[in-house]
Amino acid sequence: MRPDPVVLPPRFLRTKEAAEFLSLSSRTLEKHRTYGTGPAYRKLGGRVVYAVDDLESWAARGVVTSTSDPRGQVLPAKPQALPARPQPGRYAR
Repeated sequence: MRPDPVVLPPRFLRTKEAAEFLSLSSRTLEKHRTYGTGPAYRKLGGRVVYAVDDLESWAARGVVTSTSDPRGQVLPAKPQALPARPQPGRYAR
C-alpha cells in the first residue's frame, strides 16, 4: 500500500488568486502590473502568474509600525512620474 501523496501549496498563483492573497481586487493588481508598481510576475504560455514568495516580499515592502512612520515602499497603482531628463540636441544651449 502506498502512502498518501503530500499535497503541496501552489507555487504560482493566477491574477485572481494573487489578488485574493493580497486582499486586493484583480483590477488593482492588473493596474500595478501595467504601471510597474506591483509584485514581480511571470508569463507562462501567455498566462500571468505570481510566485507566492514575490507576493509576500512585495507586501512586506509596505510595512510600517505607526502612522508617524514614513510611507512604505509600495507605490500606488497609478502612473509614476519619470525623472526629468533633457533630451540631447533639443533646445540645448
